[in-house]
Amino acid sequence: LGIAVSLARSMKAELEAAGYTVELQYASNEIATQVSQIETMISDGCELLVIASIDGDSLGTVLAQAKEAGVQVIAYDRLIMNSDAVSYYATFDNYKVGVTQGQYIVDALDLDNADGPFNMEITAGDPGDNNAPFFYNGAMDTLQPYIDAGKIVIPSGQVDFATVGTPKWSTETAQSRMENILSSNYADGTKLDICLCSNDSTSLGVQNALAANYTGDYPIVTGQDCDIANVKNMIAGKQSMSVFKDTRTLASQVVKMVGQILSGEEVEVNDTTTYDNGTGVIPSFLCDPVFADANNYKELLIDSGYYTDADLQ
Repeated sequence: LGIAVSLARSMKAELEAAGYTVELQYASNEIATQVSQIETMISDGCELLVIASIDGDSLGTVLAQAKEAGVQVIAYDRLIMNSDAVSYYATFDNYKVGVTQGQYIVDALDLDNADGPFNMEITAGDPGDNNAPFFYNGAMDTLQPYIDAGKIVIPSGQVDFATVGTPKWSTETAQSRMENILSSNYADGTKLDICLCSNDSTSLGVQNALAANYTGDYPIVTGQDCDIANVKNMIAGKQSMSVFKDTRTLASQVVKMVGQILSGEEVEVNDTTTYDNGTGVIPSFLCDPVFADANNYKELLIDSGYYTDADLQ
């Protein structure tokens, strides 16, 4: 079994405990390195590849080699695009990630009862990541009724995904863009109520911009991934919530799928309509995300063993 994937070592341990020989490779965010690693795994005779692609559009050629060699492929977390070699996709429910962020905002501001208007700015993810539009759409579909009702307004006017996307999920790019938004729309004391950020790296950039350029009441700031720096900021009141995608849950599901594939059993999936990679819909298993905030992070992140107290000091 070959794995070219940046994922928790827990998956490797679970697979080995199930009796598989596992090669785990990290590509250090270098596409050429990942391609080379996959080529080597195929030539070494692996039976199955689990791939967390660095770029969803960059593996077509090497995966054609996998298909020719009869190697099945599970795309892990990020869908691999434009390749008919992808057999299955395992991820979290990416649309629900956005819904969770949007619903948190609805509940925190009591939007069903409050008059508003509340000012919101949007920082979405990498346009090159197939997951990013799902995050954006889930949040925006949840919030759109309140935008239509005038309870939420976007003073910058920057709303569509192409405008609010953040290439490579860059903290620095998100910070620079938010600094420009703040200087253009909030320097006169206008209150900013909501920063809808698709993930933690973009959220961190927004928080940096707020710290340097905003003196009003602190807004609701969303995120995703529960990165250590962001959880610390959540505890400190600089970030309101972060969607928690427990990679152990996803790893366990992938281990189950690996066993089913290699033993010729029916592979458990729960979505056969959503994820079209350009060659057809890829049968998928979507795990459920939850959110962490200052009230429940200890239970979700520490008591569960995901982090230790020392990690968050």
